[in-house]
Amino acid sequence: MTFNPLTKFQVTYRQIPSWNRIPNTSLQCKPLMIYHGAFDATPADLQHRLQAVGEVEPHWIYTMYSQTHFHSTTHEVLVVVTGRAMLCFGGEENPQRFEPTVQRGDLIIIPAGVGHQLLDDEGEEPLQIVGWYPHNKQ
Repeated sequence: MTFNPLTKFQVTYRQIPSWNRIPNTSLQCKPLMIYHGAFDATPADLQHRLQAVGEVEPHWIYTMYSQTHFHSTTHEVLVVVTGRAMLCFGGEENPQRFEPTVQRGDLIIIPAGVGHQLLDDEGEEPLQIVGWYPHNKQ
């Protein structure tokens, strides 16, 4: 398992204002953050590492829903373990939405209230994400 040093990867962050019925980052004023190329590890290695950190606990390995949804009471940590995809944050019709492409090795921190969905699974391998929530949250 390899976690790249901070100087070796790019961090993208966005504040996304509320839109329609999606609170986005206005709920807690915390930015959406994507650490591109943060690791080279298996899902089991990631689970072990993040459990050792102790702030979040693993809940699932899956893809992302293709409809906009958000979590009103908890933040979410996602790690892309296979594939490449375009995601949408903020609501598909939101003029201030953010549509990044993510791929294996990217770690995403989604603050509570930020709408998110899968737009296009672009990779040869299907998109698989490991999802974590803070303790006692879902």
